Amino acid sequence: MSTKTAISPTAFELVSGLEIHVQLNTKSKIFSSDSAAFGAKPNAHISPVSLALPGALPKMNKEVVGKAIRMGLALNCTINQTNYFDRKNYFYADLPKGYQITQDNKPVCQNGYIDLVLSDGTEKRIGINRIHMEEDAGKSMHDQDDHYSFVDLNRAGVPLIEIVTEPDIRSAEEASVLLTEMRKLVRHLDVGDGNMEEGSFRCDANISVRENGTEEFGTRCEVKNLNSIRNVRRAMEFEFNRQIGVITGGGSIVQSTLTFDADHGTTAPMRTKEMANDYRYFPDPDLPPIVISDEWLAALKAGMPALPREITAKLMADFGLNNSEASIFTEDKELLDYLNAALVLVKNPKNLINWLTGPIRALLNEQDATITTFKVSPAQMAAVVNLVEEKKITQQIALQQLLPAIQLAKDADVAALAGQLNLLIVENADELDGFVDQVLEKFKPQVAAYKTGKKGVLGLFVGEVMKLAKGKADPAKINELLLGKLK
Repeated sequence: MSTKTAISPTAFELVSGLEIHVQLNTKSKIFSSDSAAFGAKPNAHISPVSLALPGALPKMNKEVVGKAIRMGLALNCTINQTNYFDRKNYFYADLPKGYQITQDNKPVCQNGYIDLVLSDGTEKRIGINRIHMEEDAGKSMHDQDDHYSFVDLNRAGVPLIEIVTEPDIRSAEEASVLLTEMRKLVRHLDVGDGNMEEGSFRCDANISVRENGTEEFGTRCEVKNLNSIRNVRRAMEFEFNRQIGVITGGGSIVQSTLTFDADHGTTAPMRTKEMANDYRYFPDPDLPPIVISDEWLAALKAGMPALPREITAKLMADFGLNNSEASIFTEDKELLDYLNAALVLVKNPKNLINWLTGPIRALLNEQDATITTFKVSPAQMAAVVNLVEEKKITQQIALQQLLPAIQLAKDADVAALAGQLNLLIVENADELDGFVDQVLEKFKPQVAAYKTGKKGVLGLFVGEVMKLAKGKADPAKINELLLGKLK
């Protein structure tokens, strides 16, 4: 009598592909002139087209096509210069037409890839199967009334692109890095705002497992509407372990659509997974094929900016930054623009970078502001950095007194303002020498301790001299005077 050998959970590998939905930041919807803005009162941004009233016909928003192509170029895709829209048929209360206009057999972009750098420094290439354009559905609200569900159609017809990867992801970390890079690209190319909290950047994850060394894919389950990178990781890790548990327990995976419970970190079935033929795709008869001319495609290619990965490499090479420091700029296009505007005006670029990644970043967080609302221009910031570099003002005084004054005095001349406020470093050597003598006289026991080898008290002396100088002294000069006298 033979017994079946138990399979170890470590004998399995994760196989995953992502479907990333990006809401485009166009002013109007994909097939109508209705506003696509977020945050309006329910059903304020609607029209006969959004409501799918009889006789209402869609009209293509050209900007949507341009943004989809830009994303495709960034992801090394082939651009299908003739592509068309299809109808994806299904019924739901927030889908007024009873179908969604999307792209099936001939999407705008296909066969691309993105290269990722993982935490251990290794590189991983993830294939991009396709990017297609489509309209969003409305929003059903089930918690507004005890007896009825409410429907808000503001979102109906808002333009989306869906980026579908190949099933090349083998870990939750790879998925996390992929989403981080995708969101970076979306913002950098000004395709969308990448805001997961508002639902304008969201993700479905197809997850299956298979035994290590096998080529055949397992049965996949799709986890829908993941709204944070952290939740993508959590859902993937839970579902990987759940599927292994089912298989090693002698069961089989049922292809299904799942929801993720963020409070408990678990997945649960929503419905069995639809197959493509359930949607009865066919070409939309109301929309002609989209034909992208050679001239327009060439113009879009010529207008592509340097991509985040290139910018990161350049920042690292030019200024000695590490990857995480450089990523601060590639993740924030406005901050990168601010840096570039100020760089040409500073004497020491690395000092400017240190200011922006350190004190200024902390200040913006404290004020709940962004670099676009920061009331210090790049030229003024450069002037502040130069004053500190030239030892005309201390960094502490510049941060605590000069910057707040600049924010209140629009278009102020930074050097003149620092002089008016009496913030510049004291140049009177005799006065500074006197301050040093006062401190050493006041702290005689600490002076004696210093001479027995307790060098840590030197910081106390520097701080006390700075107090007497009201912060307007060069710490390096104070240090020099102190060491001279303590010898």
